[in-house]
Amino acid sequence: MSDQGAPCASGCGAYLTLMTSIMRWVAGAFLVLSGWAGAEAQVVQTERVKASLVSEVATVAPGDTVWVGLHLDIIPGWHTYWKNPGDSGAATNLDWQLLPGVVAGPIQWPLPEAVPYGPLMNFGYYGEVLHLVEVSVPADWPLGEPVPLEADALWLVCADICIPESGTVGLSLATGPETLADPATLALFDRFKARLPQPSPFDLTASGPEPLQLTIEGHFDPALLQDVRFFPAESGRLNHPAAQPWEVRADGLVLHLPPGRAPPAERLEGVLVLTEALGPQHFEQALIVDLPMLASAPGWAEGALRGGAGLGLLAAVLLALAGGVLLNLMPCVFPVLSMKALALVEVGGSDRATLRRHGLLYLAGVLVTFAAVAGALIALRAGGAQIGWGFQLQSPVVVALLAYVLFVVGLNLSGLFALNLTPNVGGSVAARPDGLGAFATGLLAVVVATPCTAPFMAAALGFALTQPAHVTLAVFLALGVGLALPFLLVTWVPGMGRRLPRPGPWMTRLRQGLAFPMYASAAWLVWVLAQQAGPDAVLAVLVGAVLLAFGLWLAAPALGGASRTARLGGAVAGVVALALLTVPATSLPVTAATGEAEPLTLGERFDPERLAEARAAGEPVFVHLTAAWCITCQVNERVALSGRDFERLLTEHGITYFVGDWTNRDAVIADYLRRYDHPGVPLYVVYGANGAPAQVLPQVLTPSLVRTALRNAAAG
Repeated sequence: MSDQGAPCASGCGAYLTLMTSIMRWVAGAFLVLSGWAGAEAQVVQTERVKASLVSEVATVAPGDTVWVGLHLDIIPGWHTYWKNPGDSGAATNLDWQLLPGVVAGPIQWPLPEAVPYGPLMNFGYYGEVLHLVEVSVPADWPLGEPVPLEADALWLVCADICIPESGTVGLSLATGPETLADPATLALFDRFKARLPQPSPFDLTASGPEPLQLTIEGHFDPALLQDVRFFPAESGRLNHPAAQPWEVRADGLVLHLPPGRAPPAERLEGVLVLTEALGPQHFEQALIVDLPMLASAPGWAEGALRGGAGLGLLAAVLLALAGGVLLNLMPCVFPVLSMKALALVEVGGSDRATLRRHGLLYLAGVLVTFAAVAGALIALRAGGAQIGWGFQLQSPVVVALLAYVLFVVGLNLSGLFALNLTPNVGGSVAARPDGLGAFATGLLAVVVATPCTAPFMAAALGFALTQPAHVTLAVFLALGVGLALPFLLVTWVPGMGRRLPRPGPWMTRLRQGLAFPMYASAAWLVWVLAQQAGPDAVLAVLVGAVLLAFGLWLAAPALGGASRTARLGGAVAGVVALALLTVPATSLPVTAATGEAEPLTLGERFDPERLAEARAAGEPVFVHLTAAWCITCQVNERVALSGRDFERLLTEHGITYFVGDWTNRDAVIADYLRRYDHPGVPLYVVYGANGAPAQVLPQVLTPSLVRTALRNAAAG
């Protein structure tokens, strides 16, 4: 059977090819006899419009795709319509009659004009318009045989009255070995192709329904920007004649859109037109808009993910309060709170007034330190510095000092020295019965909290850092109240205070165990210092740590209640040893070194220009901003942003991955953070394929969350 079928397998194909060629020849001959095939195109002439089908090329090669267009030459005072005619009118239409294999695409609509008419607003064209269409010629089209094109055109032309007009337009494309432009029409096509909307180079976000607005991220000069207008692709979604007010902000442009009579759509589609003054002339930039509609008033959780833009003071304060409470669970703060909880056990038998005093003094220590941090941020930002949460850790001197503080706390907990100020286990200032320890613990809790970022903090602090000083201070103090709130509950709620365990020998062992998180934190800060200032700075700090421990050991008799002579001798020896710290300290740079960063093992180094290129190419993109001193960042990287599964996820979905390191100060990264109203790192932004809007991920990541976000980005 196979032998009998073989001739048909080859012969049938040849037969079909022959029949197709005969059909094309007959159709071409018929069109020639009809009087319009060849060089002359069939033109429709009415009293108001001259309509013709024109081509950008004089000759087309088989297999190529070329531009043709319906050219409407309109008499003065009359107009035709865009794809969305507005409040009245009808769009121009083409109904093609083509030979098999020839394919015509949809109409590509040039930028329209606003056409006001009484209380209505329409969109259309005066003078002339070229409705562009891409036409593909099959690869097997015989050379030398013309390609006939014919379409029934229908348009509505209006002035004070509207008249529907129609006609059949056509032309014949000559074929040859290569596609050649037609000098007679090239300028016409160039002019109207320049008015076709293009993909946006900016990040766009649509939100609605009330208020309905389009946000364009970028930097715009109010002196040059003359007008901003949005042409909706669908009638009824907007109030066409209503004004579209716009405002330039520090991080971009916001266009307010008046809702129409139709129910709000799930997507905002249309054309955004930016008009700028370039000397005496105006330049129009038409951008394609096709965006999902986000809720106008995001809930707390969504607002925390998207940054602080649009928050009010009350919402920011509540978010800061929630973020402060969650900050207690971060790895930075938890060991310090454990120390204070242990101190509370020591004074647990005291009266209720003593416990409450401890709670209030702890709150005071937290608020004083947060006020100091807020004041420093306000002052530095007023001076033009681009800084945010955790900014002080970008200084090697501050990192070294914080490492020393945690190291000393660890030595204290280990029992190297004791202040002899507590009635039971004399191992910590935090347990002083007069409450000074509670105040000191509040100070320490804030100091060690700065490398961490808790959920909800980014939105609140992002809002605070763009507001007047008193608003910034209020949000920071709310964050402090949230941080102190669990401790306040323990000391002020009677039932919770009575549940504290009784003091006993177990406390000594637990206290010594709490020293090791302090040592680990100090070691991590030394690693941060290595990223900032290199191995010489690390050596200096380690020498300083040895001198610090030696000095405290010598001074221990003066701190621990020995005889007067021993205390005096220990104090002198300790002061001398501690003074030697100044020798290695002088080798530390005040600011972090700025040099070539180490090569990345995964992804590309963050570059706004490369990001723009990837976005313009329609690639899905993942931007990851981190810092060595950010504990939240480090945890996320090990939990969700590393390993073979993460690398495979990037590869399978074609994700372009950018990593920005803010360990040292970087104005480019600071500017990008400001665009998203983000006070600091971490920041994770996912851009969908084909111009889909950006999505800001939470500060705390899980593998499933990252997997879902990147898959959605790849799907557009």
